[in-house]
Amino acid sequence: MKPKFGVVIFPGSNCDYDAYYVLKKIYGYEVNFLWHKETDLKNVDVVILPGGFSYGDYLRSGSIARFSPIMNSVIDFANKGGHVLGICNGFQILLEAGLLPGVLLKNNSLQFVSKDVYLTVENNDTVFTKENKNNEVLKVPIAHGEGNYFTDEDTLKSLIDNNQIVFKYCSPVGKVEEGFNPNGSLKNIAGIINKDGNVLGMMPHPERASDPVLGKTDGKLIFDSIGKYIFN
Repeated sequence: MKPKFGVVIFPGSNCDYDAYYVLKKIYGYEVNFLWHKETDLKNVDVVILPGGFSYGDYLRSGSIARFSPIMNSVIDFANKGGHVLGICNGFQILLEAGLLPGVLLKNNSLQFVSKDVYLTVENNDTVFTKENKNNEVLKVPIAHGEGNYFTDEDTLKSLIDNNQIVFKYCSPVGKVEEGFNPNGSLKNIAGIINKDGNVLGMMPHPERASDPVLGKTDGKLIFDSIGKYIFN
Protein backbone atom coordinates (compact mmCIF):
# COMPACT_ATOMS: atom_id res chain seq x y z
CA MET A 1 0.00 0.00 0.00
CA LYS A 2 1.42 3.36 -1.05
CA PRO A 3 0.95 6.57 0.94
CA LYS A 4 -1.07 9.44 -0.48
CA PHE A 5 0.61 12.85 -0.33
CA GLY A 6 -0.68 16.38 -0.08
CA VAL A 7 1.50 19.37 -1.02
CA VAL A 8 0.33 22.67 0.44
CA ILE A 9 0.50 25.77 -1.76
CA PHE A 10 0.86 29.14 -0.03
CA PRO A 11 1.16 32.48 -1.84
CA GLY A 12 4.90 32.60 -2.49
CA SER A 13 5.58 28.85 -2.44
CA ASN A 14 8.16 28.02 -5.10
CA CYS A 15 9.08 24.40 -4.40
CA ASP A 16 5.57 22.99 -4.44
CA TYR A 17 5.89 21.73 -8.00
CA ASP A 18 9.36 20.33 -7.26
CA ALA A 19 7.87 18.22 -4.47
CA TYR A 20 4.91 17.23 -6.65
CA TYR A 21 7.21 16.22 -9.51
CA VAL A 22 9.38 13.96 -7.35
CA LEU A 23 6.44 12.28 -5.66
CA LYS A 24 4.32 11.89 -8.81
CA LYS A 25 6.83 11.42 -11.62
CA ILE A 26 9.75 9.72 -9.86
CA TYR A 27 7.72 7.56 -7.46
CA GLY A 28 4.29 7.34 -9.03
CA TYR A 29 2.50 8.24 -5.79
CA GLU A 30 -0.92 9.80 -5.64
CA VAL A 31 -0.40 13.50 -4.89
CA ASN A 32 -2.85 16.33 -4.33
CA PHE A 33 -2.16 20.04 -4.14
CA LEU A 34 -3.73 21.61 -1.06
CA TRP A 35 -4.63 25.29 -1.42
CA HIS A 36 -3.85 27.44 1.62
CA LYS A 37 -7.42 28.78 1.87
CA GLU A 38 -8.93 25.30 2.02
CA THR A 39 -9.34 23.15 5.13
CA ASP A 40 -9.84 19.74 3.51
CA LEU A 41 -6.66 17.60 3.50
CA LYS A 42 -8.32 15.19 1.04
CA ASN A 43 -7.56 12.09 3.12
CA VAL A 44 -3.81 12.26 2.55
CA ASP A 45 -1.36 10.20 4.60
CA VAL A 46 1.51 12.69 4.43
CA VAL A 47 1.44 16.49 4.24
CA ILE A 48 4.36 18.33 2.65
CA LEU A 49 4.90 21.99 3.53
CA PRO A 50 7.23 23.08 0.70
CA GLY A 51 9.95 25.66 0.43
CA GLY A 52 9.52 29.19 -0.86
CA PHE A 53 8.65 32.59 0.50
CA SER A 54 5.12 32.26 1.84
CA TYR A 55 3.41 35.66 2.00
CA GLY A 56 6.69 37.26 0.92
CA ASP A 57 8.38 36.40 4.22
CA TYR A 58 6.77 39.47 5.76
CA LEU A 59 7.09 39.87 9.54
CA ARG A 60 9.03 36.60 9.90
CA SER A 61 9.38 33.68 7.52
CA GLY A 62 6.35 31.44 7.99
CA SER A 63 4.63 33.68 10.53
CA ILE A 64 1.68 34.61 8.30
CA ALA A 65 1.36 31.21 6.62
CA ARG A 66 0.92 29.71 10.06
CA PHE A 67 -2.52 31.40 10.17
CA SER A 68 -3.72 30.13 6.78
CA PRO A 69 -6.97 28.13 7.07
CA ILE A 70 -5.20 24.95 5.87
CA MET A 71 -2.84 25.08 8.85
CA ASN A 72 -5.63 24.48 11.36
CA SER A 73 -6.21 21.18 9.57
CA VAL A 74 -2.49 20.41 9.36
CA ILE A 75 -2.03 21.06 13.09
CA ASP A 76 -5.00 18.83 13.93
CA PHE A 77 -3.70 16.17 11.53
CA ALA A 78 -0.24 16.23 13.12
CA ASN A 79 -1.61 16.18 16.66
CA LYS A 80 -3.54 13.03 15.77
CA GLY A 81 -0.38 11.32 14.51
CA GLY A 82 -0.47 12.31 10.84
CA HIS A 83 2.92 12.61 9.15
CA VAL A 84 4.13 16.06 8.13
CA LEU A 85 7.36 17.05 6.39
CA GLY A 86 8.30 20.74 6.34
CA ILE A 87 11.10 21.70 3.96
CA CYS A 88 12.89 25.07 4.28
CA ASN A 89 9.99 27.56 4.49
CA GLY A 90 7.88 24.59 5.53
CA PHE A 91 10.22 24.06 8.49
CA GLN A 92 9.81 27.73 9.38
CA ILE A 93 6.02 27.33 9.28
CA LEU A 94 6.13 24.25 11.52
CA LEU A 95 8.08 26.24 14.12
CA GLU A 96 5.67 29.17 13.92
CA ALA A 97 2.76 26.76 14.32
CA GLY A 98 4.29 25.23 17.44
CA LEU A 99 4.52 21.76 15.93
CA LEU A 100 8.28 21.86 16.47
CA PRO A 101 10.28 23.77 19.11
CA GLY A 102 12.67 26.65 18.50
CA VAL A 103 13.04 29.43 15.93
CA LEU A 104 14.90 30.11 12.70
CA LEU A 105 16.85 33.37 12.69
CA LYS A 106 18.57 35.21 9.86
CA ASN A 107 21.75 33.53 8.67
CA ASN A 108 24.71 34.77 10.67
CA SER A 109 26.23 36.11 7.45
CA LEU A 110 23.02 38.12 6.84
CA GLN A 111 23.24 36.78 3.29
CA PHE A 112 20.96 34.45 1.35
CA VAL A 113 22.82 31.15 0.94
CA SER A 114 22.17 28.83 -2.00
CA LYS A 115 24.52 25.88 -2.46
CA ASP A 116 24.99 22.17 -1.90
CA VAL A 117 25.84 21.21 1.67
CA TYR A 118 26.67 18.01 3.48
CA LEU A 119 24.47 16.54 6.20
CA THR A 120 25.11 13.78 8.68
CA VAL A 121 22.16 11.59 9.65
CA GLU A 122 22.01 11.82 13.45
CA ASN A 123 18.90 9.67 13.86
CA ASN A 124 17.92 7.00 11.35
CA ASP A 125 15.21 5.57 13.58
CA THR A 126 12.43 7.71 12.10
CA VAL A 127 9.84 7.14 9.38
CA PHE A 128 11.72 9.76 7.35
CA THR A 129 15.25 8.28 7.67
CA LYS A 130 14.99 4.49 8.04
CA GLU A 131 16.58 4.01 4.61
CA ASN A 132 19.64 5.91 5.84
CA LYS A 133 22.47 4.67 7.97
CA ASN A 134 23.31 6.42 11.20
CA ASN A 135 26.08 8.98 10.60
CA GLU A 136 25.60 8.62 6.84
CA VAL A 137 26.64 11.74 4.92
CA LEU A 138 24.22 13.21 2.39
CA LYS A 139 24.78 15.94 -0.19
CA VAL A 140 21.66 18.10 -0.43
CA PRO A 141 21.11 21.74 -1.54
CA ILE A 142 20.03 24.63 0.65
CA ALA A 143 18.50 27.97 -0.37
CA HIS A 144 17.53 30.26 2.48
CA GLY A 145 18.13 33.54 4.25
CA GLU A 146 16.69 32.50 7.62
CA GLY A 147 17.99 29.04 8.45
CA ASN A 148 19.87 29.77 11.65
CA TYR A 149 18.21 27.38 14.12
CA PHE A 150 18.10 28.58 17.72
CA THR A 151 16.43 27.54 20.94
CA ASP A 152 16.93 27.85 24.70
CA GLU A 153 19.20 25.54 26.71
CA ASP A 154 16.39 23.48 28.21
CA THR A 155 14.82 22.82 24.82
CA LEU A 156 18.19 21.95 23.31
CA LYS A 157 18.81 19.46 26.12
CA SER A 158 15.37 17.95 25.49
CA LEU A 159 16.11 17.64 21.76
CA ILE A 160 19.37 15.86 22.53
CA ASP A 161 17.93 13.63 25.26
CA ASN A 162 15.02 12.54 23.06
CA ASN A 163 17.16 12.04 19.94
CA GLN A 164 15.14 14.65 18.06
CA ILE A 165 18.05 16.12 16.10
CA VAL A 166 17.83 14.29 12.79
CA PHE A 167 20.32 16.14 10.57
CA LYS A 168 23.42 18.24 11.19
CA TYR A 169 25.58 20.21 8.76
CA CYS A 170 28.96 18.57 8.36
CA SER A 171 32.08 18.16 6.22
CA PRO A 172 32.15 15.84 3.19
CA VAL A 173 33.45 13.12 5.49
CA GLY A 174 30.97 13.73 8.29
CA LYS A 175 32.82 16.02 10.69
CA VAL A 176 30.37 18.29 12.50
CA GLU A 177 32.35 21.50 12.81
CA GLU A 178 31.47 25.20 12.75
CA GLY A 179 33.38 25.67 9.50
CA PHE A 180 30.79 23.58 7.69
CA ASN A 181 27.81 25.39 9.20
CA PRO A 182 26.27 27.52 6.42
CA ASN A 183 24.03 29.71 8.57
CA GLY A 184 25.21 29.72 12.21
CA SER A 185 22.63 27.17 13.31
CA LEU A 186 22.94 26.02 16.93
CA LYS A 187 24.97 22.79 17.14
CA ASN A 188 24.96 22.68 13.30
CA ILE A 189 21.31 21.61 13.41
CA ALA A 190 19.77 21.17 9.94
CA GLY A 191 16.63 19.22 10.82
CA ILE A 192 14.62 18.10 13.85
CA ILE A 193 11.63 15.89 14.59
CA ASN A 194 8.91 16.12 17.22
CA LYS A 195 8.83 13.78 20.23
CA ASP A 196 6.15 11.59 18.64
CA GLY A 197 8.25 11.13 15.50
CA ASN A 198 5.61 12.16 12.96
CA VAL A 199 6.62 15.77 12.19
CA LEU A 200 10.00 16.52 10.59
CA GLY A 201 11.34 19.95 9.71
CA MET A 202 14.54 20.46 7.72
CA MET A 203 16.16 23.40 5.96
CA PRO A 204 17.88 21.46 3.11
CA HIS A 205 15.83 20.49 0.04
CA PRO A 206 15.66 16.70 -0.51
CA GLU A 207 13.27 17.19 -3.43
CA ARG A 208 16.06 18.97 -5.30
CA ALA A 209 18.33 15.95 -4.90
CA SER A 210 16.00 13.13 -5.90
CA ASP A 211 16.13 13.00 -9.70
CA PRO A 212 19.09 11.23 -11.41
CA VAL A 213 18.82 13.76 -14.23
CA LEU A 214 20.14 16.39 -11.79
CA GLY A 215 23.17 14.27 -10.95
CA LYS A 216 22.34 14.02 -7.24
CA THR A 217 19.98 11.62 -5.52
CA ASP A 218 20.83 11.63 -1.80
CA GLY A 219 17.55 13.35 -0.98
CA LYS A 220 15.69 10.42 -2.52
CA LEU A 221 16.47 8.32 0.54
CA ILE A 222 14.09 10.44 2.61
CA PHE A 223 11.20 9.84 0.22
CA ASP A 224 12.21 6.16 -0.03
CA SER A 225 11.87 5.93 3.75
CA ILE A 226 8.45 7.58 3.83
CA GLY A 227 7.14 5.35 1.06
CA LYS A 228 8.43 2.17 2.67
CA TYR A 229 7.68 2.76 6.35
CA ILE A 230 4.70 5.08 6.58
CA PHE A 231 2.30 2.17 7.09
CA ASN A 232 4.66 0.02 9.20
